[in-house]
Amino acid sequence: MSEASSEVPASPRGQVRVILVDDQELFRRGLTMLLGVEGDIDVVGEAGDGDAAVDLAVETVPDVVLLDVRMPRSSGLQACIRIKELVPSTKIIMLTVSDEEGDLYEAVKNGASGYLLKDSSIEEVAQAIRVVAEGQSLISPSMAAKLIVEFKEMARAGRDQVPTPRLTDRELQVLRLVAKGLNNREAAKELFISENTVKNHVRNILEKLQLHSRMEAVMYAVREKLLDLP
Repeated sequence: MSEASSEVPASPRGQVRVILVDDQELFRRGLTMLLGVEGDIDVVGEAGDGDAAVDLAVETVPDVVLLDVRMPRSSGLQACIRIKELVPSTKIIMLTVSDEEGDLYEAVKNGASGYLLKDSSIEEVAQAIRVVAEGQSLISPSMAAKLIVEFKEMARAGRDQVPTPRLTDRELQVLRLVAKGLNNREAAKELFISENTVKNHVRNILEKLQLHSRMEAVMYAVREKLLDLP
C-alpha cells in the first residue's frame, strides 16, 4: 500500500484531487500513471484497503475517491459510508469488477456518486472523475438499467403510499433521463434545452424531495411510483 505523506502538497489550481483505493497494487500504479497524463487530474494518494482509504481521505480531503468494492479489512462499501460521514465534500466513484445489482444499489445508498466497471477505458474513468467532481452522478447505462430493476423490486415489495411533493412534467422528464444514466449534457440534448436548465431542474427536484443526490432522487421516485418505468 502506498499513502500520501503527512504534508500533502496543494494541487495546481483547477485540478481535481483524486485518491485511488484498490487492494491490487499493480492496478493502482497503472491507473495512477494513466491518469497522470490528464492535465486536470492530480492523484494525491493511494490505499490498499477500506480502513486505509478512510484515513487517507481524512488526511488529504480529495475531491474524488476511486474505490474498489471488495477489499480486505473493510470493504469499499463500508469505507464509502465512513468517508461520506467524515469528509462529506468528497465524491466517491466505485471502480470494480462487480456488476451485481446488490453492490450497485448499496453503493448508491451509501453515498457513491458513480459506479464504473474495471473494463472501462481510461477516457471513461477520467471523464467520470470530472463529471462527479462537478456534482453530477455517473453510472454506465448498462448498470443504470440494473439499478432500475433493483428499484422496481423494492417498489414491488410495497409500502403504503405517502403524500409526495408534486414535480412538474419537465422535472419528471429530467428524472426519467437521469434514471436511464444520462448526464446533464445528454439530458439537455434529449430535451432540446440548455445544460444549465437541466442543472436547475435537478436542483429543484432535490430540494422538493429533500434529497442529496441525483441517484437518491431516482430511488425515491421509483419507490413512490412517480416514474412510469417499463
